[in-house]
Amino acid sequence: MTVSRAFLLFGTDEKEPEARRIEAGRLSADFVSGNLRTIRFAGKEVLRAISFLVRDRDWGTCEAEIRDLTFEEGRAGTVVRYSARFRSPDGALLDCSATIDLKPDRLVFGARFTPDRDFETARAGFAVLHPIVGLAGRPVEVEHGDGTVERSVFPDLIEPWQPFMDIAAITHEVSPGIKAECRFAGDVFEMEDQRNWTDGSYKTYVRPLELPWPYLLKAGETVHQGVTLSILAAEDTAELEERSQGKIRLSLRRDAGRLPEIGIGLRPDAAAEELDNAGLVKRVGARHLVCHFDPDAGHGLTDLRHFRSVADASGCAVTLECFVPCKRPLDAELGEIAQLVRQSGLDLASLAVSPSVDRQSTPPGSVWPDCPPLEDIYAAARKAFPGVPLGGGMFSYFTELNRKRVPAEGLSYVTHCTSPIVHAADDTSVMQTFEALRDVTRSVRAIYGAKPYRIGPSTIAMRQNPYGSATKDNPFGKRIAMAARDPRHNALFGAAWTLAYAATVADAEPELLTLSTLTGPFGLIASAGEPVEAGRTRPLSHVLTWLAQLSDGMRIAVETSAPECVAGLGAALNGTSTLLLANLTPDLQRVMLPEAGARSLTLLDETWLRDGAEELEAKAHQSDILDLPAYAAARIDMQ
Repeated sequence: MTVSRAFLLFGTDEKEPEARRIEAGRLSADFVSGNLRTIRFAGKEVLRAISFLVRDRDWGTCEAEIRDLTFEEGRAGTVVRYSARFRSPDGALLDCSATIDLKPDRLVFGARFTPDRDFETARAGFAVLHPIVGLAGRPVEVEHGDGTVERSVFPDLIEPWQPFMDIAAITHEVSPGIKAECRFAGDVFEMEDQRNWTDGSYKTYVRPLELPWPYLLKAGETVHQGVTLSILAAEDTAELEERSQGKIRLSLRRDAGRLPEIGIGLRPDAAAEELDNAGLVKRVGARHLVCHFDPDAGHGLTDLRHFRSVADASGCAVTLECFVPCKRPLDAELGEIAQLVRQSGLDLASLAVSPSVDRQSTPPGSVWPDCPPLEDIYAAARKAFPGVPLGGGMFSYFTELNRKRVPAEGLSYVTHCTSPIVHAADDTSVMQTFEALRDVTRSVRAIYGAKPYRIGPSTIAMRQNPYGSATKDNPFGKRIAMAARDPRHNALFGAAWTLAYAATVADAEPELLTLSTLTGPFGLIASAGEPVEAGRTRPLSHVLTWLAQLSDGMRIAVETSAPECVAGLGAALNGTSTLLLANLTPDLQRVMLPEAGARSLTLLDETWLRDGAEELEAKAHQSDILDLPAYAAARIDMQ
């Protein structure tokens, strides 16, 4: 059966919404599904997005049904009008009438919305995204609701709480001679540092988080909100940024430290399939199993014995990722878990513990749930598991670790995970998360210094939803925020994302990096209806194999002249220098290879995948130019 190119790249034939460029003079924006993206002035990104969004009670995104869309384009500018209907999971409807008025130095986006009956939402209204590249640590002026002006800076390290509250307007310098003022109307706005969730933006959103949520929009009541962007620029300002269509240059820095060892996650709900594929762990070269154990979910002796069976078959060290219920005396709870571990015969190389209540986020303004002091939990864990290295942190995301910073004294390591689809699931937003991921690891190092550091399991799909009652189902393989499965994990996009993730965190020198489970929707093994045959390995397994093979080498740091297009890392091992590169875009990228000499190239691309994803073959590569196809991953070995 012939499959589409989109299926090979993304694991789905679902098409992303088309973007339509609207322009007025030097001000432009991309109109996508009722919202604006990539707002530029004179070629420079001013705002990443202005969006009207409706979230359900669990922070899931209600999709907009766009109707009556019109574009009025004239010499003075462009006016866009449309109606949108949002449907909540319980069937309630929210009807919205929106207008976008774009002029050469001004953009106004207004919306009026009315529910047909009481509409339960975690948030309904505008969100504005400022980019982080070029703005982090730079000056900003914030006008508050009372007219006072606060002169500050955009956060450099990731701010755990809202950096700015009660916002009427935000003004920042786009480039010398150009300022942008973003003004808000219709409700109270505040800003959060979205890098906490690896979004590549600072987000200014409606309705303070300290207010209760979910909340009700009353039946028949109309709400009006608006955002106005004004550009203040000298008349003679030239084009600020020209996107080069030329070759991407690489810069190498040798002896850049160590690369992490690779881990694979195990989950009790996939025990039978994991045991059938235990030998794959050894073939990939992973050295650690990160085993999820949750007494509140009914996990017990059978699950621990399963972990031991996979460990025996793979030869891997075992980390138990253990939630602590904290419902009875800690010594009793952890002592019982330790007794089960001994009964199972499981030999632990390390243990990470977290109180069960910390699986859910505690947003700003909320009351922290009852929880024993973390010091007491760690002391009970050390008593129950004497001599076992103890880790602490969050089994969810950096956000929660940043807001509830664990006492690291006495811990052998700190840990957290990430997911790129907490807020948005389109391809561009997912790949833009690497801009923020670098700041995540930089912030961890600023908080915890040289403390050993472990990341993962981190995958595109969400393992758990700390912000609602559950992750989102995705039975039709779409791009859905907060989904428990994501089709791109199965395809070339997932392989490129995995490689870029490893490249992005490398400067922080984590000792262990886990970017998949063994099986299931987060795993290495394909199921029916994927770009590779069911039962065979997904493309990302080859990337993890490369990373595992290089983990004993000395890292070669790779910087690219277009990090938004190509990411890379490398290592020197046994007289060979190896570079790994990933194309983060749907377009072919031309890369200049930095060193002359004999090279071999192994390419993970759509041609290989269409031909049946047979064993990868290294071929001689004489050219100094590497053409890297859409979402391809490449390995270059140089003697």
